[in-house]
Amino acid sequence: MRESPLTNARARLGWALDPNPADNPRAQSIAFTVLRVLLGLMWLYNVSWKRAPDFGKDAGSGLYKFTTYAVDYPVLAPYAWVTDHLILPVFPVFGWVVLIAETALAVMLLTGTLVRLAALIGLAQSLAIGLSVAYAPHEWPWSYFLMVGAHLVLIFAVAGRVLGTDGVRTGDTSARTLGHVWAGVALVAGLVSLVRSLSEPFAARGPDLGNSDPSLSLGSYNLVGSLVLVTVGVLLLVGARLTLPWALQAAAALGLLAGLSLHAQLGFSDPVIGGNPTSAAVFFSLALIAFLVGRAPSPGSIAQTPSPARTESTQP
Repeated sequence: MRESPLTNARARLGWALDPNPADNPRAQSIAFTVLRVLLGLMWLYNVSWKRAPDFGKDAGSGLYKFTTYAVDYPVLAPYAWVTDHLILPVFPVFGWVVLIAETALAVMLLTGTLVRLAALIGLAQSLAIGLSVAYAPHEWPWSYFLMVGAHLVLIFAVAGRVLGTDGVRTGDTSARTLGHVWAGVALVAGLVSLVRSLSEPFAARGPDLGNSDPSLSLGSYNLVGSLVLVTVGVLLLVGARLTLPWALQAAAALGLLAGLSLHAQLGFSDPVIGGNPTSAAVFFSLALIAFLVGRAPSPGSIAQTPSPARTESTQP
């Protein structure tokens, strides 16, 4: 007999009010994945304004400006002393450390790679940012409390199981599916950027795939960068779908080269493929996906190799 809508509503309300509801590992994994991706997108956007070689020191803007807030509006006196006496005197070096750390965070969280390690790095970086700017004008300290809390959750959660390379390693996510998803992202982003870049095809910075209003972006690409993005997407799609190692290796190499070329040129010369540090992080993510999908066991080899029983497989 079919249950009435009222009965269904009561059941849902009972679940919401139950202090010990039944575990739903799949739903929990998906929820943790959403949190992981949101944090990855946050760091992906956050690297866009980290500009070498001086990171805003000469103009008193950008990362340098926000770092000086730790001294001008101190949250913790010892941290302010460290910033004033150890960080600011060698600021360009510090800028590169921040850029590398935040790029790694974006790549690791978005691809679901070593998520717990990424969460530890993100926790430390969130604390550092909070200690720098939490008391500055127009800042909301709760932003940094929530950043710390979100990364703390990921340290103790299994957030790389769904659509993550951690899940490919454990057998919970298909490498082929993961390759298809990221190939789709590269193809859609590349084609949209290609069309938008036609008015000024070789600009030093192509049109942004996103904007500052929601603080969300997948980078910027001129015509050359768009074609590189599409090519990586095609190679990743063909390699994942047809299990062609050479195509996946080519996608990984091209993505890595594109990301490195941006960091080698940004702040020093006009990048050939247009873009910003966010664009570089996107290319690094695609390179990592292609590389790890290419190293994943084929479905046939997984089926033939018995795996030990996992006593905690029902846990998120």
